[in-house]
Amino acid sequence: MGFLLTRSLDKSATAFLLVVAAVGIALPLLNLLLPESSAFQVPTYLISLFGKYLCYAILALSIDLIWGYCGILSLGHGAFFALGGYAMGMYLMRQIGGRGVYGNPLLPDFMVFLNYKALPWYWHGFDMFWFAALMVVLVPGILAFSFGWLAFRSRVTGVYLSIITQAMTYALLLAFFRNDFGFGGNNGLTDFKDILGFNVQSPATRAVLFALSCAALMVAFLLCRAVVSSKLGKVLIAVRDAESRTRFLGYRVESYKLFVFTLSACMAGVAGALYVPQVGIINPSEFAPGNSIEAVIWVAVGGRGTLIGAVIGAIVVNYAKTVFTSGVLAPYWLFMLGALFILVTLLLPRGIVGTVQSWWEPRRPNAITEAEASAESEDGVAAPKPAE
Repeated sequence: MGFLLTRSLDKSATAFLLVVAAVGIALPLLNLLLPESSAFQVPTYLISLFGKYLCYAILALSIDLIWGYCGILSLGHGAFFALGGYAMGMYLMRQIGGRGVYGNPLLPDFMVFLNYKALPWYWHGFDMFWFAALMVVLVPGILAFSFGWLAFRSRVTGVYLSIITQAMTYALLLAFFRNDFGFGGNNGLTDFKDILGFNVQSPATRAVLFALSCAALMVAFLLCRAVVSSKLGKVLIAVRDAESRTRFLGYRVESYKLFVFTLSACMAGVAGALYVPQVGIINPSEFAPGNSIEAVIWVAVGGRGTLIGAVIGAIVVNYAKTVFTSGVLAPYWLFMLGALFILVTLLLPRGIVGTVQSWWEPRRPNAITEAEASAESEDGVAAPKPAE
């Protein structure tokens, strides 16, 4: 496994990991060690804001893995993100105990308000962190596996698959809005107190959560690089470019698509779990189809099929959203986002990173020759050229 990870890293990937690691160490230290009067002190609210961006970056990575390398355009990945967030939110709600408004040691406040007599069965176990962490991965993974098994075996592809994923997340949105569903209805889960015994509102806890988000982004990036750089990744690219031909060659296309779709959903669930304690709330609006579509725009802006581009796109677009939705341009943000997507599609179809790579690669003929020679020596045949 270590050899595979080492082999999958090139100079740009290594530089990216070093930058993320440096940010994950430097910003918390600048927040905790320097006084507020210092010009280099990073405020706690920025730590939480940047932590949210990192969670979005992990979500973008999960989408780029299936869309950029396997051709699966999911417009419902926000559902897996939200499910991971709800799993973590349930743990945080159980940690409140008798400190809630109604002082009930077992039932969360919204259940007391709605006259619940007992804790629903699916809330049991969430008082333990290890169980909640397991559900963060299992719940999105099981949903993605079940959905993918039905969709891919039926050979649903293209725009039809995108519409079905969007319908899935909209159905979950409607379900979680119901008060009798047991997840707080429209208000969702909020008013968190502790995580693993530490005050979730304290600067130290927020700094640690930010550092953990950086670490999770690095692990997710390494995992994606290991997948796309392996023989599995070559099959995924073949499925993306010529699914019928790949199936004709004897590959079980459905199995490859199901594996990568489930893996991507688990990554999105982890992103949602890290997002909730830093933002302080999780509600059904996270299931909104618009959120999933916006995540696809992040990947398109940064560069589909580049991984690093997905991270850059998520951070750049969300930073722009923070800037433009806090002033007089706030009512026009969605128009600006739509215009950005159209301009990128027309002028930079490969996204930011993809365009830079296409500009830089022709100026490195030796590197291209070495890459082709390596592929030829490994597979015994020359790498196929993309179809015109």
